[in-house]
Amino acid sequence: MAGVVTREAYFETGLDVLSDLGYGGLKLAEVCNRLGVTTGSFYHYFSGWPAYTRELLESWMKERTTLVIEFLKNETDPRRRIDSLIQVGLALPHGAEAAIRAWSSLDPDVYDIQVKVDQQRYDIMYSSALEILQNHKQAEMFARWGVYLLVGHEQATLPRDTAALEWIARQLTDALDSGRFASVPTDD
Repeated sequence: MAGVVTREAYFETGLDVLSDLGYGGLKLAEVCNRLGVTTGSFYHYFSGWPAYTRELLESWMKERTTLVIEFLKNETDPRRRIDSLIQVGLALPHGAEAAIRAWSSLDPDVYDIQVKVDQQRYDIMYSSALEILQNHKQAEMFARWGVYLLVGHEQATLPRDTAALEWIARQLTDALDSGRFASVPTDD
């Protein structure tokens, strides 16, 4: 058996399980087995499975979205901020992200967290694009395209192709730089 593990190790392992086995595979026994601990260790940190899953999702939102966005807000150049957002998006644990999306279709509490995550990701992409494009409708379209790109990638059952996703992301940012978003119909 392993030594003492941290709460954060439980959260990372939970995301690994989600990534590997999906929402249906997220079980107490699986998490403890991967950590090499007994369920007693689990109950040292969590009052029960519902508390763990709630905190797992809160940790996922905080670590994979909220803190990243807060850090990136310090970048004053909106184009570099967008590039960083795309790189972070490409590095997300997409298996876990897709599993959480599937889970959110079954559990309204998970859905509420997923909505908050999506909104935070959209908002930072939108505000960054608005600084560059100076047009609300164009910035909205850019942000939607960027979020849909990553969400769509998470939902696809195709094998992960990071090079293809990076190419698509480059097309998105090239469109931003070249003025192609000027063709977006505007009602401003």
